[in-house]
Amino acid sequence: MRLLNTFKAIALAASVATFTSSNVSAQIYKGETAGVGDPVHTVFVAFSNQAGKAGVQIEVNAGQTLTKSMLKGAKGEIDFFSTVPSLVNLMAGQKAMYAKIKEAPELSKNLRSILGFKAGAYHPVTLAGSGIEKWEDIKGKTVFTGPPAGSASATSEALIKIITGYEAEKDYTAVRLSWGEGYAALADGKIDMMVRPAEVGSANIEQFGLSGEFRVLSIPEAALNGEPMKELMGGAGRGMATFEGDLYKGQLTTGTINALGFFQFIGANKDTNEEAVYKATKSFWENIAEVQATALFLKEVTKETAFTSINVPLHAGALRYYEEAGFDIPDNLRAGN
Repeated sequence: MRLLNTFKAIALAASVATFTSSNVSAQIYKGETAGVGDPVHTVFVAFSNQAGKAGVQIEVNAGQTLTKSMLKGAKGEIDFFSTVPSLVNLMAGQKAMYAKIKEAPELSKNLRSILGFKAGAYHPVTLAGSGIEKWEDIKGKTVFTGPPAGSASATSEALIKIITGYEAEKDYTAVRLSWGEGYAALADGKIDMMVRPAEVGSANIEQFGLSGEFRVLSIPEAALNGEPMKELMGGAGRGMATFEGDLYKGQLTTGTINALGFFQFIGANKDTNEEAVYKATKSFWENIAEVQATALFLKEVTKETAFTSINVPLHAGALRYYEEAGFDIPDNLRAGN
C-alpha cells in the first residue's frame, strides 16, 4: 500500500508539472493594435505570429485607438498592446485625453515594454490640383490631422503651427476622423490635405500615385533649424526622418523630403505572464529575418534598435530574454531604476 501511494504521489507531481509547463500555451492572451496599413499593426501582427510559433496565442483586436489600448493594458484588461512613447508621458502626467482619469498616473506604473522600433514619418499629403504646393497654401483649406481621441492630431497641428504660424480652426479647418475615413476623404476630394504618420514607402501613401499625382510637403530648412521644431522632434517617440521624393510613384516634390519621424513600441501589463512574454520575445528575435521579409520598413527593426525610444521599463519576461541573449540593455529600462 505504501508503494502504491508513492506511485500515486509521483503521478500527481508529474501531472502538476505537465500542467504548469503547458498552461502558457493553453491560455489565449488579449492584444490590441491599430488598423491594417499602420506600421504598428504590421509589427504587432508579426510579433503575435512569432509568439504563436512559441505556443503563446495572442488574440489580436485590430483597428483600435492606441490611447485607449494603452489604458486598457495599464488596467490589465488586455495583455499586450501597441503604443507610442509620448502617450506614456501624457498618462503619467494625467494630461490631454487622460486628464479626466484620476488614476492615470498610478496606472501608468503598470506599463511595461517588450520592443521598440522606428515606425516611419509624418506624411503631409495633398493631391495635385488642390491648390497646395507649399505649407503656406494651407490657409483657408481643410486638413485631416488625425483621429479625435489620438495624439497624432495634436502633433500634426503643432507641426503646421511651427512651420506656418497657422492655428487650427482659425487659419485652416482641422478635420479629425478615423485613419480610414481620412484616406477616403482625401481620395474623394472632401478635404484638401492629409497629415498621416506612415511607414516610409507606405502602400497607403503610394495609392494616391496610382491614379494621379500628389505631393508630400517637406519641412523647410529654416523651420528645421528653429528651436520649436527641435523641441517637437526631441519629444518622446519623435525624431528626424528623410527620404527621397521619387520613392513614391506620382509624387511631385523633388529632392530629399524632410519629415517628422515617429517611434512606437509593443507593450504589456506588468502582470502579464512572464513565461509567455519571454517565449514571445525570444521567438520574435530568433525569427527576425522572417519578420524583416514581410515589409520594407521592417528591415530597420534590428537588435540594435530593440530599445528605440522606449520610456517604460522592460517586462520581466522580455528582460530575461534580452539578458540571456546578450543585448545591451539601458539601465533605465530595468524596473526600479
